[in-house]
Amino acid sequence: MIVRNLTDPEVLETTYIAHNGAIAQMVLDQRVLKEIGFLAVARLAPGKVIDAHRDPMEEIYYIQEGQGEMMVDGETRDVKPGDAIWIPTGASHALRNSGEGELLILVVASPVY
Repeated sequence: MIVRNLTDPEVLETTYIAHNGAIAQMVLDQRVLKEIGFLAVARLAPGKVIDAHRDPMEEIYYIQEGQGEMMVDGETRDVKPGDAIWIPTGASHALRNSGEGELLILVVASPVY
């Protein structure tokens, strides 16, 4: 069993800027996972955008806090806490914080086998 907290050194050392917008951290990744790509947490300040990009893996964005506008392959939807967004492998996707507070998301990714 592995238990990780956002304040653990193993998580804090992975802090990075994701796609020009969010401050992200890898909670669990290939250092310990066997079949899942990663679990990350990302924080997006009001007005900030995670730039459109494509990933070589399937992803799920789960909105924990805040409001946003999610774009996936030309489709745009408003998102709020409790929403899970499936992003197919290779799909162009972006996320904009359209609210007044921080947008907090969990990202789960799985490589294609």
